Amino acid sequence: MQSNTSFQTASKSSAIEINKVLKNTYMLLSMTLAFSAVTAGISMAVGLSHMAALVMTLVAFGLLFVVHKQADKANGIFWIFAFTGLMGASLGPMLNYYAAMPNGASLIMQALGGTALIFFALSGYALTSKKDFSFMGGFLMVGLIVVIIAAIANIFFAIPAVSLALSAAIIMIMSGLILFDTSRIIHGGERNYIRATVSLYLNIYNIFTSLLHLLGAFGGDD
Repeated sequence: MQSNTSFQTASKSSAIEINKVLKNTYMLLSMTLAFSAVTAGISMAVGLSHMAALVMTLVAFGLLFVVHKQADKANGIFWIFAFTGLMGASLGPMLNYYAAMPNGASLIMQALGGTALIFFALSGYALTSKKDFSFMGGFLMVGLIVVIIAAIANIFFAIPAVSLALSAAIIMIMSGLILFDTSRIIHGGERNYIRATVSLYLNIYNIFTSLLHLLGAFGGDD
């Protein structure tokens, strides 16, 4: 009887901790996305160059290692905002490019709306169904590696059709990762909300940029 009571107490405590991680993750995710939007707007306003954007992206990915290392410490919050701020600012030249199109503002809003729809639909499904999507981890990692290799190869070949196919593949893989990452939080696989936020942020970031690329290619001449 005592053993059963202890198990129930432990389960309740675990559920409370998981809910806390979920709440903190979504709160921090919304704050970092808003901060990225601000830095992206500033970047657009000052006309950041593509070279500067590339440097910011490289620095941001360097900071990614720092964020993961400092995630269990109080200053982890500072590092995640530094990372997401740079990632947002690096979008400036790309957003200015699409904004200059006749229907540029509409394309950007469609990409934002589409990204939000994908994220809320998939994360909502994972939260309500409580299914364990951990089985997808290996498949998604292999897919990601293949996409990265193909993207590097296409830098030299510059085939538009391949570029579009890669964008579509990235959207599919990142969508799978939203299910995977949300599932990890729900089932206790990820107890650190800073690391959880970074994972979901990168999924959203890549879906948005890939969706904007596809929309720009198919609807940029309207």
